[in-house]
Amino acid sequence: MTSRVPIAAAVAALVLAGVAGSPQAGPYRAPRTAFGQPDLQGLWTAASLTELERDSAKDPLTFATLAQETAFEAAAMAANAKGEAGGLGQGVSEWHPVYRMARLDGKLRTSWITSPANGQLPYRPEALKRFNAIGAAARGGALAANPEDRTPADRCLVGGLGSANPPMVNPPVAAGKQIIQTPTEVAILSEMNHDVRIVRLGTPGHPAQHPPQNVRVWMGDSIGHWQGETLVVETTNFHPQEGWRGYYMVSPDARVTERFTRTAGNEIRYAFEVDDPAAFTEVWRGEMPLLADPGPIFEFACHEGNYSMPLMLSVARAADAAK
Repeated sequence: MTSRVPIAAAVAALVLAGVAGSPQAGPYRAPRTAFGQPDLQGLWTAASLTELERDSAKDPLTFATLAQETAFEAAAMAANAKGEAGGLGQGVSEWHPVYRMARLDGKLRTSWITSPANGQLPYRPEALKRFNAIGAAARGGALAANPEDRTPADRCLVGGLGSANPPMVNPPVAAGKQIIQTPTEVAILSEMNHDVRIVRLGTPGHPAQHPPQNVRVWMGDSIGHWQGETLVVETTNFHPQEGWRGYYMVSPDARVTERFTRTAGNEIRYAFEVDDPAAFTEVWRGEMPLLADPGPIFEFACHEGNYSMPLMLSVARAADAAK
């Protein structure tokens, strides 16, 4: 009888040789547009319970174990659900779906901020004082003498909570994004307030240039270029009225650099850094995932002069009369 051992050994050797000779899976490479750029187009969402800053500087950016992640996320979801049950008592809805903490590289993230290491914004004392004062005045009605006193978000001039202004963070509602590319521009539509940023790429031999410093535009002036798989965007020339964004504040002279890298078919890694010596003691950085979203992006029917403004002003006048 012929021994089967040599045959089995030969088969095993062939299998191992095939594995050794097969190409190893490399890093993800995004599909290309018709004009050769990495394709970032589509519908995306930034919705999650992760926020820009950590609730406590003692919390780590990531956890060592799944049990720690699970406990942290459960506490965050419970706190969010409790908030949803307030007000009109509608609870979770299509407008406020059930959110979870965001993940990057498979690890739960407790904040978007990666630097400073404590996950806190490195405000200068005078900038933090101004940030807190604007927030307190907006919540308490002190900014209700005239429509022009209200924040740009209240007036529907720009989306609130940094949803569209770079650096973009995740609002609690209307967190959808749509990206469209041409050879010379990239358009980023934010669902909140249907704001559209146009990132100018320029043309070969004629790179886009920022306007003079006295030209200030809503959401800043954004210029982009490609570095391999990554779209790098630099934004300057911010409008002075858009600095306060609910979750954070920047000065008109801030310089924001963003990086969009498609890391999978269903994910864009969005990284950013803010260089703003007028407001912060150091450059701060963060990153977040933009995940593929089936949509649709809903209409955000906010416009300056809507009935909310007369109501806010009339309530303030009633409060004045009651003093």
